[in-house]
Amino acid sequence: MTRVAVYPGSFDPVTKGHEDLIRRSLAFADQVIVAVAINPAKPPLFTLEERVALLQEAVRDRAVSVRSFDGLLVEFARSVGAALIVRGLRAVSDFEYEFQMALMNRTLAPRLETVFLMPAFDLTYLSSSLVREVARFGGDVSALVHPAVQQALRRKFAR
Repeated sequence: MTRVAVYPGSFDPVTKGHEDLIRRSLAFADQVIVAVAINPAKPPLFTLEERVALLQEAVRDRAVSVRSFDGLLVEFARSVGAALIVRGLRAVSDFEYEFQMALMNRTLAPRLETVFLMPAFDLTYLSSSLVREVARFGGDVSALVHPAVQQALRRKFAR
């Protein structure tokens, strides 16, 4: 039986921290589906299609697929046969929100487990919003993102 995990997020853009969690998720799942969320309350820098394409470029692994979704995460997880939701915790400040979401997801889908992963120590501070801010002002993000993401950021902010 294939154990499927879903790693949801906006990935605007995908960072080395996201890549780290995706790869480490494969230690306890046979397949990881990176689920790019459509969040109307949060206007993205990159379009949905761009975020999906950048993830596919950054994480080339046969056990990882990238899909977009709209609506409830638990419904998406059910539709792909997932048993696990993977979430990253960078700091204590992330915990309260993630804890509430995990409990709500458990209420909606009791058989769907949430697993929290800590990022690699050197990536703990990293967030998409921080990467966007540094890139917006011409800073070097080469150590923070895949080269394709770095190029895409340069194109976005060259305008």
